[in-house]
Amino acid sequence: MSMKISITKRERKRRLKSGETVVNERWVAQWSCPKSGARQQRFFERKRDAEAFRNETIVAFDRGTYSAQKLALTVEQAIRTYIETRKPLVRENTFASYEYDARYVIGPLLPRAAREARMRSGIGTVPRGVETFPCLGHKKVVDLTTRMIREWHQMICDEVSVSAANRAKQILRAALLLSAEDFDFRPVEMPKGLQRNAGKAKKAVLTAEQIRFFLEQAKADREWGIYYAFPFLTGTRSSEQLGLKWEDVDFEANVIHIRRTQLRQTGELSDMTKTEAGTRTIPLAPTLRTMLMEWRLRCPRLEGKLDRVFPAPGRRRPWPLPRTEGGGALLHHNFLTRIWHPALKRAGLPPVTPHSARHSYISALQTLGAEVGLAARLAGHKSPVVTLQYYTHSTRDGGDVVAALDRSFGG
Repeated sequence: MSMKISITKRERKRRLKSGETVVNERWVAQWSCPKSGARQQRFFERKRDAEAFRNETIVAFDRGTYSAQKLALTVEQAIRTYIETRKPLVRENTFASYEYDARYVIGPLLPRAAREARMRSGIGTVPRGVETFPCLGHKKVVDLTTRMIREWHQMICDEVSVSAANRAKQILRAALLLSAEDFDFRPVEMPKGLQRNAGKAKKAVLTAEQIRFFLEQAKADREWGIYYAFPFLTGTRSSEQLGLKWEDVDFEANVIHIRRTQLRQTGELSDMTKTEAGTRTIPLAPTLRTMLMEWRLRCPRLEGKLDRVFPAPGRRRPWPLPRTEGGGALLHHNFLTRIWHPALKRAGLPPVTPHSARHSYISALQTLGAEVGLAARLAGHKSPVVTLQYYTHSTRDGGDVVAALDRSFGG
């Protein structure tokens, strides 16, 4: 039994409003399934695409890998299969972002005005009679073309944002590669030269003098100082800081073990860091060691026992009575509004983010001569390229460097 596929050319004439007649050409691959006898056909804009499909299908049949399931697979099915395979491998927050971005691939998409009206309603009500934009979910994977993806990407750029379109494209690409691996076919080529995000402004960071002043304020602040000094002295992410437990602080070895994170919305702990490289060990600086040892004596307990290093403080009571209901999870939002931003305001400093402390830490390491590989390891980066591209900031004006260069040249 052999597979035979014929390729024919079809022309379709359309008359425009102007009276002009336009002829559209398509190439059709037609065959009968040797197993079921069902008649099949596929349409292509170019003859070479039709021929490539014919050759791949015949080879698949000869190998015994021909599958009608492959031909019926939709983009939505491919997307859902992909994100389910990622679920056990990533944090809950990351998985939720995959599901959110996948909506722009699967569709349908409400127009911008309708989405804004739904948000204003407060109950998610969509105005009646709104026409939606079809996305790619209903398309068969084997029918996708580069042109379809380009037009879909432009539509998401126009109706949502460039960044949303690019994130959705990455999910689509990964899903197609997984499907191609499962069903043995060549995935459609992703279009080149798509619209990209405008260059991001560099993250605002404090100067070295401002950081020194802020840390002096933190040392004097016995109630909250350790909370906002910690990221400057360790370069941790907020999720890593808020997920830290006292069992992770080893005063004997003088190190901190980063091996879990706190989920932003719920405050629950996850045994997974952002990346595999995020599980790491950070040396304890003398200043931080002293502050942590003092804080350990005053840290709110959970059911009478030390648990989290940076817990929710609970309710204040008249001194010397201890706080009540403390020791549990401190949510990221509460950390910002109750501790971080008020501390910056009291110190008269710009309203930078906690992540800017991470940028400052990494930049300071390199300014002090730490090789990029070491800086990447302490920061928990998978690749030093990330450290160089996104986290290195100039902390000096360059005058001392130019002077040293001048001296080296004998000036």
